Order: sequence, then C-alpha cells, then structure tokens
Amino acid sequence: MRRLALLSLAFALASCQKATPPSAPPVKETYDASAASDARRIEADVRFLADDLLEGREAGTRGYDLASLYVAQRFRAMGLAPAGDDGGWFQRVPMLRGVLQADGNGFTIVRDGREQALAFRDDFLPGINFNQAQARVEAPAVFVGQGVYAPALGHDDFAGVDVKGKIAVMFNGAPAKFDNDRRAYHSSRRTKAEELVRRGAVGLVVVQTDEEDKHSPWPRAVANWNRPGMRLRGADGTGIDTWPQLRVSATVSAAHADALLGVGVHRASQLFQDLRDGKLRAFDLPGTLRLASHTQITPVESRNVVARLDGTTRKDEHVVFSAHLDHVGVGAAVDGDAIYNGALDNALGVAVMLEAANRLAHEAAPTQRSLLFVAVTAEEKGLLGAEWFARNPTVPAGSLVANVNMDMPMLLAPTSDVVPIGLEHSTLQPLVQQAAKEIGVSLSKDPSPEEVVFVRSDQYAFIRAGVPAVYLDGGYTGVDGDAKAIQDAFLKERYHQPGDDLSQPIQWADAARLAKLNARIGRLIADAPQRPRWHPGDFFGETFGKAAAPAKAAP
Repeated sequence: MRRLALLSLAFALASCQKATPPSAPPVKETYDASAASDARRIEADVRFLADDLLEGREAGTRGYDLASLYVAQRFRAMGLAPAGDDGGWFQRVPMLRGVLQADGNGFTIVRDGREQALAFRDDFLPGINFNQAQARVEAPAVFVGQGVYAPALGHDDFAGVDVKGKIAVMFNGAPAKFDNDRRAYHSSRRTKAEELVRRGAVGLVVVQTDEEDKHSPWPRAVANWNRPGMRLRGADGTGIDTWPQLRVSATVSAAHADALLGVGVHRASQLFQDLRDGKLRAFDLPGTLRLASHTQITPVESRNVVARLDGTTRKDEHVVFSAHLDHVGVGAAVDGDAIYNGALDNALGVAVMLEAANRLAHEAAPTQRSLLFVAVTAEEKGLLGAEWFARNPTVPAGSLVANVNMDMPMLLAPTSDVVPIGLEHSTLQPLVQQAAKEIGVSLSKDPSPEEVVFVRSDQYAFIRAGVPAVYLDGGYTGVDGDAKAIQDAFLKERYHQPGDDLSQPIQWADAARLAKLNARIGRLIADAPQRPRWHPGDFFGETFGKAAAPAKAAP
C-alpha cells in the first residue's frame, strides 16, 4: 500500500506542475529568473526516479515501466503531445533477454595432450548467447592484438594470421596512436564483431588487461555475473546484431591471462606492456580451446517515451532530445544495499531533459522546427532503445536533423563549465558555442578522451543513422574544490554501484543551468536556416553521414 500511495502522490505532483501549452499567450514568469524553481523541479524528478520504489529501473521490469509512466505524465503536464506508437506516449521496443546459468559453462585449454580448465566466475565468464541456449565450440585459437583492422591508418592486427574457423583472442580498446574519433569507432565491440564475422571466426575471447583490473577488479566485475543482457528482437523472434557466427564468447581475467597467452616466448605481462607501447603482433596459439555457455533466452518488451512540441515553418523536421531512463536494476548487495538506483546515471539526465522541455514549452513563441523528447530504454544493455528509435523513428526518418543527448551529468561539485562531447564533428559547433556564451557558461574539452564516450551513449545510435549529435556532460572547472577528482572518485567507487543514489551532493543549481543550456541549444538548432551538417572530411560524417538510411528493424 505504501508504494501505491507513493506512486499516486508522485503522479499527482507531476500533474500539479502543468505548464501553459505552447499555443497559449506567453506566461508572465521569466524562466531566467526562476533558477531555484527549475532546480527544485529537477530535484523532485530525480528523487522519484532514483527512489528504491523503482528498483533500479532495469529495462523490461515493473520499476522501469513505472518510471516511463511518470515521465509520460510529466510530458503531458507540460502540454507536450504524445509522439509514440499509434498516437500514444510509448514506442514499444521488442528484445531478447539473456541470463547466464550456473551450469553448462566451460573454458578448457587443450595443448600437448593435456587439458587445463579455467574456473567459471573465478577465472572466466562466458558471454551471453542470444542465438543458442546451450552452445559449444572447440577450435584452434589465434591472438589478434586488439582485433582492429584500420587500413587507412596503416594498422592491421590480423597481419600474418588467418582467423577463419578459429577462436579470436584479443584485448579491448584500440591503439592509443589513433585520433580520438577513430579510436572510439574501432574500440566498439560491434565494429570488432563485424570484422571477425567477415573473416570467418567462430568464437571470441577477450582477455582483461592489468590496467583494466586496476580500474575494475575482476571480483567486482563478476559480482553480477547473472545480470540479464538484452538485444533487439526481429519479427521472426531472433536477435538483431547478435552475430551467430561467433558461436561462443568469453572473457578471461587478467590473473589467468598467462594460462591462455603464456606460450613459447610470449608472456601476458609482456603483451600488456606491448599493448601500452603499441607493439602488439598477432600469433597463433597452440592446441585448441573448448568453450561452452548456457544462457536462458526469453522474449521481453520495454518502451521508449516519446513527446513532441510542434514547430511552425519547418514543423516536418525534428530536433531530437534524448536521455536514457533505464539503469541496471537489482544486483549483488554492497554494504547491505542491492538496489542500483542510478541517481546520476541517468535519473539526473532525464530530469535535465524534462526541465529543458519545460522551458521550451513555456517560451513565448514555438520553434520553427519541431522538437522531440525521447526517454529511451535499454541504454545499459547496449543503446538498444535509441538504436530502435533511430532505425524505426515515430516520425519520418529523413526528418531527424540533430540529436542533443544527456547521459550521467556528473554534477557533484559546483563548476563554471560544461563538456560538449562531439562538438567538433558538425555545424552544431557554433550553435552550442553561441548558446554557452548567452547562458554564461564556458566549454571545456573532454578530460578523458581515452574513455571514448562518444560511442558509448545514445547519441551513437543517431550518429550511425547519419544524424549529427552532441552529448553534454558536467564540467570539471571547480568553483570550490577539485571537481575532476570528485568525478574520478565517483567513477571508481559508485558508478554502476548502489552508491549512485540520493546521498550524493548533487548540484541542483548546476543541473538547472545545464537544462537552460540544453533548451537554448535546441532552439538555436530548430530555428537555424539550414539543417546541421557534418564537417567536410569528418570521420563519422564520412562513415555514416553519406550512407543511405539504415534498413528498418522488423517492427
């Protein structure tokens, strides 16, 4: 009863925040003078979305459905129009749900007539298999560095070896010598899987490095070994982008890398150093690997929440705001807490998007282009909700002109700046710069380009569809204290942990400023004489911008 009462109260509060519809005369309140009210609305949204009631908002769960219903009612209260399937607020997203099982998993190294079995969970974890519940493969193996083929950059991790009919063994990431754009693209597991399939590989093993183990120790990484994974589901019931040719995949801990890679003159420690020095070379591994996995596969459905503000002279073109509504749900308990609330990731991003929508709904005149606001599902499962929307938009695909994404703004200390990820790729750049100047906020460069976040959040789904995008993150120029150090501590201690909750010192005033900036950017894009364009020669523009719209996934 308490939960039902709380939910009813939350929806009642959302309804009480109703704004004057865009078609009505301008409201007297000036939102430039209402930063405190903006901040309170953002805080109220985060406090509901990150409450234990929603149990971490994992896609396909009751907690996520409650969150999506809340966001839909907030959009309704602002006077926005529903823009989902069949004139409603929601766009259905069909998926497959995969959960590793405790039995039937194996990793055996067969060499010189001897077998060495690695221990499930302690030494290795199989990847979730969305194509076969029980899968096995035994084949020769070959080490292929980081599995990167980039002939335009003179780099080929497959030089001198043949992976056809073999299991590819590799490290994560891409060479440090690459520029940030190409490093981001070639670090993507999708890019690597597509290359392995093209070359005829039958399996994939990723070896954790010593550096990865420092940042994400193996025991912490495997604590949630049975957490569900998801993939988009086609009309025939099979998974989309699941690469069935790679029959089994697995990850091996850094501590047991030598069992796999320590052959002949090779040692894991030296390969880790060669990785840092950019000197990795491919080589065949002796013997065979015998891999097995056991996955429970079930169909599941989640939903995006889609709202619209109509434009005027260019109403058939759309600027898309996005923020992922899901988090990772319930998992292994940490200090007695098993709910992974996701306050920063991404209740705060959704709340900032909601406030940007609220500001735009209150403005005296509508924008020239229409605005879409999409709270997407299953970002934590691989950008699935955004991918589904980008492939199957609820408006004509060619009408999407730009994406402004919000994901995990780390606003844990007062700052005077924001970080626009991807600013340099398109003609969105001068519009973002103009908006920042008007708001009075400085723009800082990405402090951690090696994290390749431009391909790790929902904007990448739109980029792959050829749509220019920008992703706004919190700044690190501290007004009082070292904001960067505080952010680094969050990433090390609370990211994807139960500690990402409302006990954190979230800077609500900075969140209100970020919402104001988002709204201003959206208006400048929507009112610009020309659609945003990729800069000539831009890597992502050349790779995706000139291609035809991707084929629709089966509805």
